[in-house]
Amino acid sequence: MEKKKIITSAFSNLYTDQRIEKICRTLHENGYEIELIGNDWDGAEKMSRPYSFSRIQLISKSLKTAYFEFNWKLYYELKKKADKNTILHANDLDALLPNYLIAKKLNIPLVFDSHEIFSEMPAIQGKMSQKLWRYLEKRIIPKIQYMITASRGYAKWFQKRYNVDPIVVQNAPKKLDFNLEIQENNPKIILYQGAINPFRGIDKAILAMHHLENVMLKIAGDGPRKKEYKELVIKENLQDKVQFLGKLLPEDLRKITITVDCGMSIEENRGESYFYSLPNKVLDCIQARVPLILSNLPEMQNIKNQFNVGEIIKDHQPESIAQSIKLILDKGRKNYQPELEKAANILCWENEEVKLLQIFEKASL
Repeated sequence: MEKKKIITSAFSNLYTDQRIEKICRTLHENGYEIELIGNDWDGAEKMSRPYSFSRIQLISKSLKTAYFEFNWKLYYELKKKADKNTILHANDLDALLPNYLIAKKLNIPLVFDSHEIFSEMPAIQGKMSQKLWRYLEKRIIPKIQYMITASRGYAKWFQKRYNVDPIVVQNAPKKLDFNLEIQENNPKIILYQGAINPFRGIDKAILAMHHLENVMLKIAGDGPRKKEYKELVIKENLQDKVQFLGKLLPEDLRKITITVDCGMSIEENRGESYFYSLPNKVLDCIQARVPLILSNLPEMQNIKNQFNVGEIIKDHQPESIAQSIKLILDKGRKNYQPELEKAANILCWENEEVKLLQIFEKASL
């Protein structure tokens, strides 16, 4: 039987979205015809993919109006491109409505991937827009037949709230055959990788550098707080201890991750989306065999309980962060290798994509 066409869509410029890239590549390699639709809201860097992709051009100047514009334009793109032989694949709540409407109109399957709990993100806490997203969530999600999400905590949240049963597909990287001779860095390198957003502990990690000798913090990524954190570095006179690497392609970031002494994922508890998250950076560092400092949040605590891949910070005081970094650096990256190796063999994309393919096979029936 000929496999169906899959139209994947997301409010994203697609350039650094590793989850979407891995999912589309897996589906493409397993015989599905893929068409990926994003937008140019955050730039439109040149991209190369083995499947078809396009970006909707947005003229909006604010994010609020950009969401409306994208959803409206996406509806007409899907209307034009979808047919009875299509599976729609919506990524996150901000791309769900047009997918849901077209799926209903054509009576075709829809797979919804919730990367996070969109309506509970810190950026919209207490705002009018939160009410709108919650309303949308409440109206559509209970009617979704095929749903995946990125952590067990998220799955339980959706199950309890909307009586749905999402399949957990963690955003793990592909298995890395690790045979690198671990080098001793001088100075030692701590890496933050990911979006430079509020409540990710980046500002506290910058201040922690006052309490660490012969250590450098490298920050790879871009986002709304980058300017503010750069100014903080200058204000605290830490220019020689903190370096901003900018937004990197996933393959370029991997080359850096594999060389550092310690990673960090110290998100603060600012709403249920962060509380139940399992950030990509945790699994990326594990695959690169790099120990991490971690927040005492459920998904990260769960990994630490299974595998000793780093240290949990006591709280978000800069002194506490520095203390956990010192623990890792004193123990040394080599000493964490047996546990990192065990974790890397389990927390890899090869194990996650099996569940992904099963969902799309069911949706194809």
